[in-house]
Amino acid sequence: MKQRITTVITDLDNTLYDWLEMWGAAFGAMLGVLVERSGVPQPVIEADARAVHQKHGTTEYAFLIQALPSLQRKHPGKGLCEIYGDAIQAFRTARELSLRLFPSVFETLSRLKAEGCLVVGYTDSRAFYAGYRARKLGLDGLLDYLYSPPDHDLPGGTDVETIRSQPRQAYEFQKTAHRLLPEGEVKPNAKVLADIMEDVGADPEQSIYVGDSLVKDIAMAQEAGVTDVFARYGVMQHREEYELLRRVSHWTDADIERERKTRALQNVHASYTVTEAFAGLLDLFEFEPFVTRSTA
Repeated sequence: MKQRITTVITDLDNTLYDWLEMWGAAFGAMLGVLVERSGVPQPVIEADARAVHQKHGTTEYAFLIQALPSLQRKHPGKGLCEIYGDAIQAFRTARELSLRLFPSVFETLSRLKAEGCLVVGYTDSRAFYAGYRARKLGLDGLLDYLYSPPDHDLPGGTDVETIRSQPRQAYEFQKTAHRLLPEGEVKPNAKVLADIMEDVGADPEQSIYVGDSLVKDIAMAQEAGVTDVFARYGVMQHREEYELLRRVSHWTDADIERERKTRALQNVHASYTVTEAFAGLLDLFEFEPFVTRSTA
């Protein structure tokens, strides 16, 4: 008999959509323009980008160009966004062309909602871009909740209202409740996952957690006592874009080495695996209407 599930908690990046393809295309396009226009060698810009990303704790720092020391030295006191506006546009164009859900994700989430399940997103991506992607991909309302870290700080003297190009409503969910996690609490963190389930009133015995990382997702779910599902189709470490990501990521060398050692030591084995597509969930479990644990 299939396990009855009323709550689906899912990772977003590389589980619902190909984050690496999107980021690699966008960052690569921007990087190419910066190198060509500035004459600064690519390894120098990459090293600068990594330092900025580590300072702000994200590989998606929205003010990266203004913060690159090599460009600041080349154009002292000048407006870098104006000088390299075509690099920003190259980033945005490539992002728009490459941001899309994995096959069957929209249909599967719609089916889960039709069955009455509670669907919760849990991501390490910071609030602005996590929300942007979810809304852009039509997930507002398909996700009942989205949990993410808060945004990075704005540069000194910057007001969020002055940099927005659209009405306030364009930056807000209409149906999904977006809740912020404590700063610095990143995956794998079984306590955060347990706190999320308690916050939404989910029963761990009737919940699944879906993710593409054995270390950050599957091991975490197992420690939290939630049925785990490995989204094997989202594994990205073997892809070319991943090498660029490693060179400019906010991950420290210690972070990378710690994950490598953790993966080797834990020898994590997933309880369930979906190899081809997110829709594989529908064959593994019996999905039923959610009833909050406090009133069940």
